[in-house]
Amino acid sequence: MTSQVRGAQLARLLGQWHALPGRRRSPDYAALAGAVRGLLADGRLPLGVRLPAERELAEALKISRTTVTAAYRELRESGHLASRRGAGSWTMLPGTHRVASTGLWTPLDDRDMIDLGVAALAAPPELLPAARAAAEDLPRYLGGAGYHPTGIIELREAVARGYTARGLPTSPDQIMVTNGTQHALDLVLRLALAPGGNVLVEAPSYPNALAALAARRARITTHGLAAEEPGWDADLLLGALRQSRPKLAYLIPDFQNPTGHLMPAPLREQVVATAHAVGTDLVVDESFVDLPLDGTVLPPPTASFDRHSRVVTIGGVSKPFWGGLRIGWVRASAPQVQRLAAARVGVDMASPVLDQLVAVHLLADAPTIVAARRIQLTAQRDALLAALARRLPEWRVTVPHGGVTLWAELDGPISSALARAAEEVGVRLAPGPRFGLDGTLERFLRLPFTLPAADLVEAVGRIAAVRYDLDRGGRSQWREPAVIA
Repeated sequence: MTSQVRGAQLARLLGQWHALPGRRRSPDYAALAGAVRGLLADGRLPLGVRLPAERELAEALKISRTTVTAAYRELRESGHLASRRGAGSWTMLPGTHRVASTGLWTPLDDRDMIDLGVAALAAPPELLPAARAAAEDLPRYLGGAGYHPTGIIELREAVARGYTARGLPTSPDQIMVTNGTQHALDLVLRLALAPGGNVLVEAPSYPNALAALAARRARITTHGLAAEEPGWDADLLLGALRQSRPKLAYLIPDFQNPTGHLMPAPLREQVVATAHAVGTDLVVDESFVDLPLDGTVLPPPTASFDRHSRVVTIGGVSKPFWGGLRIGWVRASAPQVQRLAAARVGVDMASPVLDQLVAVHLLADAPTIVAARRIQLTAQRDALLAALARRLPEWRVTVPHGGVTLWAELDGPISSALARAAEEVGVRLAPGPRFGLDGTLERFLRLPFTLPAADLVEAVGRIAAVRYDLDRGGRSQWREPAVIA
């Protein structure tokens, strides 16, 4: 079923779309068409969505139908709208242009490269003592085969205690340990989504999640996030669930990657209730839930509003601790965990016991480690914001109160070109289109603040230099894409 945006919803998204007054002002129809193209380019208006009828939009905008008719005609001529008599008009991009969302891994053998493509911290000093303690614990597991499909009991108990402490009572039987959060998502998709199934995701979203969905040949519907807080438009998000009735929805409500938005509690409750009503399973990615900044108080976990086993939560140790420790988990009902364990046989047998023991010790010391991480991230975020304000004041950034990334709105649709140019001066960037579908989001750039402050300031200086060089033109040089994580 094709999703449709109503006239009042599109009017709210368009905001102040009217042509500016002056001698060279554009006609209103051209300004309206340009505003719709801008929403498409930013990913706030999904591709393939049916626009309101001309009369309905004219009434919502309080303008003449003739103006809307002319705007729709211009959008069709520019390749941004496809229409069929009696069936309506659908959004599209010219020439069916598509940009792949997959991030490819390449070796990090250039020590002079400042890598802003990966949003992850270096290991904390507590990792080595945790590894030594884990090695001392290992002998008691050596008498068995070492296969624990749902994870060793110590780690499942530790993870369950964490959820319970957040107000979501959880037993170890509801936890399955995986080889990282991406592995957790892959297993959930194998169990819950048939090839070609319909999925709702945010736009922008995590590139590797989009890659996992592409591997399942999912039919993806998007909900466009605004760059400013709160990000999610409740009416549009709930409407997308009701209209498309997806089999599954993948959401990042806690410091969303890449925007850093935090979904408010009332919307979490509404999303869960609507998902139950339309038969949608929710996969909630909590990768960044341990990293609130500025004293931000977290809303209740999304799964705390679930009464019908519709919410599956995934998380892991990559963001608060270290990405090199490939430990993640799934929180679901006990029967779902058992079904996941059965599905896992086709992928791997179990997670490494030694790594799980390391995670047990890190989680035991989590209050100390995570507190230090928050202080570190706050200082690095503020250094990055100050450098951007000083060197690139035309860019707009909403200050995130958690997570590890900024979502910068650039001064033009230059994200991919800027990433290619920055590579030449030793900065690896994650351009906006990597976080969306079909070539949108060229006016945005994700900037993680996980590197030392001095590196972030240096990176912004190099980016600013090549940004201004872009205006003078030059020969494009192409490189292999790097990892986006």
